[in-house]
Amino acid sequence: MKIWKLGLVAMLGLSLAACGNTTQNKSTSSSSSEKTDAKAGASKTMTYADPSSLEKSYDVIIIGAGGAGMTAAIEAKDAGMKPVILEKMPVAGGNTSKASAGLNASETSVEKAQGIEDSNDKFYEETLKGGGGTNDKELLRYFVDHSAGAVDWLAQNGIVLDNLTTTGGMSVSRTHRPHDGSAVGAYLVKGLEENISKRDIPVFVNSDVTKITEKDGKVSGVEVKIDGKTQKVASKAVVVTTGGFGANEKMIAKYRPDLKDYVTTNAAGSTGDGIEMITALGGALVDMDKIQIHPTVFQKTGYLVSESIRGEGAILVNQDGKRFVNEMDTRDKVSAAELKQEGKYAYAVFGEGTKDKVKAVNQYISKKMVVEADSVDALAKKLDMDPKELTATVDKWNKAVAEKKDSEFGRTTGMTTGISGKVYAIKVAPGIHHTMAGVKINTKAQVLKKDGQPIDGLYAAGELTGGLHGGNRIGGNAVADIIIFGRQAGQQAASYAKG
Repeated sequence: MKIWKLGLVAMLGLSLAACGNTTQNKSTSSSSSEKTDAKAGASKTMTYADPSSLEKSYDVIIIGAGGAGMTAAIEAKDAGMKPVILEKMPVAGGNTSKASAGLNASETSVEKAQGIEDSNDKFYEETLKGGGGTNDKELLRYFVDHSAGAVDWLAQNGIVLDNLTTTGGMSVSRTHRPHDGSAVGAYLVKGLEENISKRDIPVFVNSDVTKITEKDGKVSGVEVKIDGKTQKVASKAVVVTTGGFGANEKMIAKYRPDLKDYVTTNAAGSTGDGIEMITALGGALVDMDKIQIHPTVFQKTGYLVSESIRGEGAILVNQDGKRFVNEMDTRDKVSAAELKQEGKYAYAVFGEGTKDKVKAVNQYISKKMVVEADSVDALAKKLDMDPKELTATVDKWNKAVAEKKDSEFGRTTGMTTGISGKVYAIKVAPGIHHTMAGVKINTKAQVLKKDGQPIDGLYAAGELTGGLHGGNRIGGNAVADIIIFGRQAGQQAASYAKG
């Protein structure tokens, strides 16, 4: 069964989701579902700047109003600079709005308060292993060593992530999420927007930056199409945070033709614009074939089903009602196992305990993604499975949870909650989720040329960049990435702009 592409997901749907379906459809970016999700994702905490108020120059220009861009702008402003954010989409948030699991960080005050023993070295080694050992080790070291600081910085700005869970490839609960266990994206974007508004940082939407300009070998500003005309805006430094290219069909087909028919979880604005602009300046690219597929995507809408439901006890079963993989393995391995099943899909099955711990399940139910029943037997019949097989699978899983030992697949995390009470299932299959590919940066977030030298005045952060995640991104590391390197990009750009 082939996983057909079903078009780009909503511009800024506030949550992630996904599932498995086999109907072929063409991309329809103006579909009613996208309009609905885009409206739902519109900012209620930020007033966007009037196009007529765009000035001719700023200290720092940030291209892209996702998590990395807003973080960079806040740091630049706090360093005494005059920043501006230019966003091509109608609302801020980008892929950050769609983030679900949480933010990975080690040696945090939250972990210590909850008695969780962790270390930066352990976080480093597990991320390196998850990436197949191909991660940029300098970036990774900086990343893990500054992860706890990212949690503290967010808390200082009123964005508290004190609820912990586990994602695939991690041995401890280091995924930080909102207090109520809800999806991290909407909460994070709202908090960042409030901080942007508090600091009077102008954000211009529907502002499509088409070129980064240079003068005397240094970045000098941008050309932006806004309000129907192209304008030049000067700056001392430019920070590019435009995201990846998971929603660009041509780029996907170019770098990974085997994925060209996969549904995508990405926001419609994730089209690789920043990569192309930086390439035009001689910026180096890295890992361009490293594109992650996520194993739990609702195929009808490209909605991501959070990894946190597996972190809180969900299992994956095939159409025969049997488990087939360690559900908490890395995303590449779980996806590969899923694609070997008849039909190339699976069902995420869980009980009331998991539903109570993962608030995103209520969103899945509201979007009619969930099959529910009062018993395992009844659920099996609704899924056209053999009730005896599914019941045996659930019983064996519950026994493994009770004994804290998964003799079938060696799962060691996400085993605190069995399947009981009312039971639920979501049909899922792999979809394009994250592009580990991108522009090459150093630990100062400077964009590098092919000879390894930085492009003066140019910085980048977030999914736009490559190297950090290696061959496979660990769930929870992308949100950490945008805050850690968004902060660094903003600080370094401000320092450069000060001269």
